Amino acid sequence: MGLINLFDASMVLVVAMLVALVGKGSIAEVAARLSQQDVTIVTNPGKPDMEMIIKRGPKIEKLKATGETGQGKGKRLGTAYRMDNGEVLYVPEEGGSSKP
Repeated sequence: MGLINLFDASMVLVVAMLVALVGKGSIAEVAARLSQQDVTIVTNPGKPDMEMIIKRGPKIEKLKATGETGQGKGKRLGTAYRMDNGEVLYVPEEGGSSKP
């Protein structure tokens, strides 16, 4: 009976160590990738307190939503649709390029 409990305890310890090693490796990999790449993070999308954090090279910008409508001249590129499942679908205009 005591031998079985010792085996169970050692298996729990091994699994915990494996989880810790995988977690540590993932965090280090994510940190390395973030330090080398440009990143944009949107918090609270579509809400009044929405923020965008933009990292380009060593520069980090934090933008807050103001609720103002943008103005200016431009060209219509296409239409975006929000599907029932929450997914956003972009359909480019006819004759336009599908590249962003």
